[in-house]
Amino acid sequence: MASEMGEAIRQLMQEKGISEDSVKLTIENMLKAAYKRTYGTSDNAVVVFEDDLSDVTIYSRKTVVDGVYDPIIEIELEDARKLDPECEEGDEIDIPEDPKSWGRSAVSTGKQTGHQGLNESFKDNLYNEYKDKVGEIIIGYYQREKNGNIYVDLGKVEGVLPAKFQSPREKYEKNERIKALIVDIKKTSSGIQIVLSRSDPEFVRSIVELEVPEVYDKTVEIYKIVRDAGYRTKIAVYTNREDVDPVGACVGLKGNRIQNVITELLGEKIDVLKYDSDPTVFIKNALSPAEVSKVVILDEEKKQALAIVPDSQFSLAIGKQGQNVRLANRLCDWTIDVKTEEQAAGMDLSEFETRKAAINLFKDEETSESVNAISDLPGVDVRVADILKEAGIADVQQFIDAYEEDALKNIEGLTADDIEAVNKIISENVEFVEESDENPAETEAASESDSDEEEYFCPECGAKITLDMTHCPKCGVEFEFEEEEE
Repeated sequence: MASEMGEAIRQLMQEKGISEDSVKLTIENMLKAAYKRTYGTSDNAVVVFEDDLSDVTIYSRKTVVDGVYDPIIEIELEDARKLDPECEEGDEIDIPEDPKSWGRSAVSTGKQTGHQGLNESFKDNLYNEYKDKVGEIIIGYYQREKNGNIYVDLGKVEGVLPAKFQSPREKYEKNERIKALIVDIKKTSSGIQIVLSRSDPEFVRSIVELEVPEVYDKTVEIYKIVRDAGYRTKIAVYTNREDVDPVGACVGLKGNRIQNVITELLGEKIDVLKYDSDPTVFIKNALSPAEVSKVVILDEEKKQALAIVPDSQFSLAIGKQGQNVRLANRLCDWTIDVKTEEQAAGMDLSEFETRKAAINLFKDEETSESVNAISDLPGVDVRVADILKEAGIADVQQFIDAYEEDALKNIEGLTADDIEAVNKIISENVEFVEESDENPAETEAASESDSDEEEYFCPECGAKITLDMTHCPKCGVEFEFEEEEE
């Protein structure tokens, strides 16, 4: 039995990928559970493995006594000396047990405990292997469908593609290949289950990263993705390199790169457009493939805008069942009202145009030192600005202080190149002016006051006098200077 047990340990390690310690602990718990079923306790059970796992033995550890009270944990001195002639009263002695002699119920209990332990070890190992893969792409094969959910063979584990995470375009046959995004991991009675998604916008991001090297290496960055799975996806991209066209990089030569993404999404329409910090430009881009004549900001605080399109482009801008404008709203995070040029002609937009002109005029008159937020700096990397803001460095002065204290290098996700790039933008675009402690008006008033106090005139004749005179040099009148009480 012992040799068979050692062989079973090696098989479990090879077939299930369970660690040696986990298997040994499971076997030990199994034997102790059967022992307890036989003797009512396992406190004195001792399990010993050979170093090479070739053998495993369970012992009853008993105390040597003169007059046994509990035969489960005690042994007579005379009987003990038959096993070890040198033992004395009060010693402990380990007596080998033969599990084959135990009853059927004890063996059943041991097996059940062993199975439970192995299942838990197996689940823990699998969970630890896959827990860090959430957000990654995985490939499996269609197994079956139940209640709209698709079960996917992923090799060692099973994946489930819930109906809510499927694209309405997709239909599968048995053993057909399925590529999906891992969104969750759940433990089940038999192991773990990988929850998959093909409708998540992050699935599109992962596919684009695989097809577009510039996105993978961060030369081109994805600002945001919004999606109506199975119908249309909008991807806003940008780059900080002037020599790179972010949209062109994603589309590829003759559209081959984006076509590969479309093929993976089974024909879903994809709009790749350029992100712009100017909402009027971004909104115009977001409504593609429709051509937009003009974008009017109705309420900047409430993020409400009007997009004016040629009559022929109205249906395209709105999209089927409002899909295009709805996705544009989500992409820009603005509420966009689309009107034709004919409809807009009947609207009074003068108020909004005047307000915009005033704002633009004010902006034109602003000097470079009025730029406070890092995110407002021209050409700043959006990602870097967000990282700095999360670290509590939102404005230019905070950045300069942290830069001088060499505290920026400790911010996670920020490289030395990122820091120098922002510092260069600040040095080129922001002018720092030292403020005088004195108010110019007060200084001028003080100067006038000082000059007034230097000149005095005779109250009788008006001749100019000084403070050290006692008589007017012109009319001779006597006068006296008195200090005013405070």
